[in-house]
Amino acid sequence: MARRLTRVLTLLPAAALAVTTASCAEEVGSGGDTEAGGEISLINEGKLTTCTHLPYEPFQFTQDGETVGFDVDLVDLVAEDLGVEQEIFDTSFEGIESGASFDTGQCDVAAAAMTITEEREQVMDFSDGYFDANQALLVGTDSDVAELSDLEGKVLGMQLGTTGEKYAREHQDEHGYELRQFEDLALLQTAVQTGQVAAAINDNSVLLDFANKNDDVEVTTEFETGEQYGIAVREGDAAMLSKVNEVLQAAKDDGRYDAIYEKWFGQAPESN
Repeated sequence: MARRLTRVLTLLPAAALAVTTASCAEEVGSGGDTEAGGEISLINEGKLTTCTHLPYEPFQFTQDGETVGFDVDLVDLVAEDLGVEQEIFDTSFEGIESGASFDTGQCDVAAAAMTITEEREQVMDFSDGYFDANQALLVGTDSDVAELSDLEGKVLGMQLGTTGEKYAREHQDEHGYELRQFEDLALLQTAVQTGQVAAAINDNSVLLDFANKNDDVEVTTEFETGEQYGIAVREGDAAMLSKVNEVLQAAKDDGRYDAIYEKWFGQAPESN
């Protein structure tokens, strides 16, 4: 499988962000029925603001100056149903998965190929799962590393705040490798190409996509973790959650989901 995405908005300077998020938080907290089927309140009039972290191809990445990708197209369906436009806010993945992006009023929804986990469900609410994922290992094509057991005494790269990081830490003592964190996927992938790390762990779809487009790397193994991605909303925002689930289900029923999937992965999904 393959994935990549783009960026529309850049991170705001810290001072500006503090002011902006404070005002956004007030807007989120005012007005609107948060019960399912109630009124949906948006932090910016006429916009469905989506927090994401770029790049994470093919889910969200920049192409010809525009943010595109699988997740982007799915959230566009929600925006269309609401009669507004989607606006992408690029921020740290750690801020998204910790719930801080919702707490500070940065976004209405978060779509960042984000796995639904019990920890994350403590600070945000998730839609029904819309994509299945596992973890995988990326290495250079001239590498002798095929499994985690081959990494003893070597460095394994991981992306900060991801389920790949969690998996790597859980198995570190067993296999005796060192760990190095990277802020985003692109830096992690480049680290494998340049030999900064012996291997990298991340979601299978993005690593397979990268390997398909770069002859100097390959995916040697996948780890069955049974993950599912979900679109997140602010905790307690039942109206938005209901709308997202409604649109996702309708898209699966009428074939739009399959068309978007095939657009970004080159084939229709086996099941949805």
